[in-house]
Amino acid sequence: MRTRALFLFIVLAALTLFLFMLDLSVGAVAVPLHDVWAALTGGDCPRTTAKIILNIRLIKAVVALLAGAALSVSGLQMQTLFRNPLAGPYVLGISSGASLGVALFILGAPLFGLSASFASLGIAGAAWIGAAAVLIVIAAVGHRIKDIMVILILGMMFSSGVGAIVQILQYLSKEESLKAFVIWTMGSLGDVTLSQLYVLVPAVMIGLAMAVITIKPLNLLLFGEEYAVTMGLNIRRSRGLLFLSTTLLAGMVTAFCGPIGFIGLAMPHVTRMLFDNSDHRILIPGTVLTGASVLLLCDLVSKLFTLPVNAITALLGIPVVVWVVLRNKSVTA
Repeated sequence: MRTRALFLFIVLAALTLFLFMLDLSVGAVAVPLHDVWAALTGGDCPRTTAKIILNIRLIKAVVALLAGAALSVSGLQMQTLFRNPLAGPYVLGISSGASLGVALFILGAPLFGLSASFASLGIAGAAWIGAAAVLIVIAAVGHRIKDIMVILILGMMFSSGVGAIVQILQYLSKEESLKAFVIWTMGSLGDVTLSQLYVLVPAVMIGLAMAVITIKPLNLLLFGEEYAVTMGLNIRRSRGLLFLSTTLLAGMVTAFCGPIGFIGLAMPHVTRMLFDNSDHRILIPGTVLTGASVLLLCDLVSKLFTLPVNAITALLGIPVVVWVVLRNKSVTA
């Protein structure tokens, strides 16, 4: 089993590296892989090529790498915590909170003549404030309520309520503002600037480090909360750490890239299928690699066909979700 897992880790790491280099090579102007390598290592290549790789494509590829890993790990955490194979990184309402923040910034501010006042906030800042507000609410609820399923239901109700507010703002907004908001909901890996990347990288690294800390609690939670308590697990503390890690990972990615769907829902299942293992010591690093490689692949496809990245992730993720539903139905039948 260990030999097979090690082999898969090596293959996934090599695949991720290859897709990363290929993502740098593909675009409006095709760049040979040897020129990509030269640009990254300071070798001999045309100055224009080096600028394209280092100033534009490298940032986008790093964002795809980080976003894929962050969404996949946060999805894995939520599926284990809620013991629900269809749970994802947005089950806590993080995406809804971010959407509300962006809707208030893009759609609401012009309605009340506050565009100039909020101009310095930016879409990413508005999205993060919305996601952080959700974290505060979830943390307060999670501290008072013991039943994890009640938290799940409240998260779904909160998402529905926020969705209604966003729909009202869309209905009242002008065409220009509405178009900007719809484009944000499609997701984009290319809108992150270098200064924003300096925020995104450490935030995702901290979130992933927290996910590593939760490996033991996650393994215990596989057997249910009652068993975990008998083994000495502090449920409230572990739950709070998982909520914080998920909100940091999914919230940051949503703030800078928009709501990217299906990666966080589908990739944990792909990892379980590949490794045939439920141990989170294997699943978390495996999910990091599968999520990163698949989102890099989605970015490649979106550039080749000039499509929103969310459309590609949905087309790739839906078959996995259907397979999970059918598999669970056949198991319970």
